[in-house]
Amino acid sequence: MLDDRKKRILQAIVDEYVNTAEPVSSGSISKKKGLDFSSATIRNEMSELEKSGYLEKTHTSSGRVPSAKGYRMYVDELLKEDNISLDEIKFIKEKLQTKVNQIEDLMKIATNTLSEVTHYTTVAIGPKVTKQIIQEIKFVLLGNRMLMAVILTNTGMVRETIINFEEDIYEDQIQTINVLFNSKLKGKPFDSINEPLEDFIFTEMESSANMIKTIIEQLNKVIYEESKLYLEGTNKSFELPELEKAETAKNFINILENKAEVVDLLDNEISKDISVYIGDELDDENLKDFSIITLKGEGKGMGTIGIIGPKRMNYSKVISVMRYIQKLIDEGGL
Repeated sequence: MLDDRKKRILQAIVDEYVNTAEPVSSGSISKKKGLDFSSATIRNEMSELEKSGYLEKTHTSSGRVPSAKGYRMYVDELLKEDNISLDEIKFIKEKLQTKVNQIEDLMKIATNTLSEVTHYTTVAIGPKVTKQIIQEIKFVLLGNRMLMAVILTNTGMVRETIINFEEDIYEDQIQTINVLFNSKLKGKPFDSINEPLEDFIFTEMESSANMIKTIIEQLNKVIYEESKLYLEGTNKSFELPELEKAETAKNFINILENKAEVVDLLDNEISKDISVYIGDELDDENLKDFSIITLKGEGKGMGTIGIIGPKRMNYSKVISVMRYIQKLIDEGGL
């Protein structure tokens, strides 16, 4: 446990290092507002913080930088969530109140807005389809052997797919399956489209068993298709001093190229609300020099939005912006 003085000094060091990207000396923070300690006292406390693992000394100067442990203390106990300006609030609100037809469109807008305000790379995955509640299923005949299925969920998500058949289908069959599928699935989650349902419909429409089987197989493909991944602001990250190092830049590129890995990071069932993962906490060699902050919005039909940046991330800014985006979504005004 750190006493109040050490916490205030650690907080000042993290804030200074985030702003300057330069190792912090006792002299550089001794005149900071609210730090009424002498340089000698700050120097001694910084030495103690280093011994305790909260700070690290670089080989290029006498200054110190926060360690992963220091960042964790900062995020958990010292961070202030009011680091957002009135202009940024206005910008975010205007962007997110853009009229959209689908929840996926809102995800794209939110991802872009977060990147614009924070100047970090933002990634996002759409909401899990299996958690959505079916509001309506509509089958439309497009040709003698072609059918379009449209599924609307309670959150406004729309999934559609084209289904091809090896034999002719007729309008009266389509009317019947519209009634059957909606009577059995309306108000239920997506993963209700399963074998018991298949058995029920086969019983009701034995003469159309092959058609029903083809429909269910195609709907299941839609349900379990790969999560959509959105990416914004990659170029902004390459302007950061950390990515001037070849190895760090290479690791960052590897992260972005491995989409499956990014989806796994964002689709963490343990994560709730806003979560922060720092360096080695991510248990991935490519991510050792980075932090990820995620915002989950499953309750409103949203997916997960994440920021990937260096450990010297402006955690206060990112979390403040995420909190405001979350507030707008929770208020239901989008």
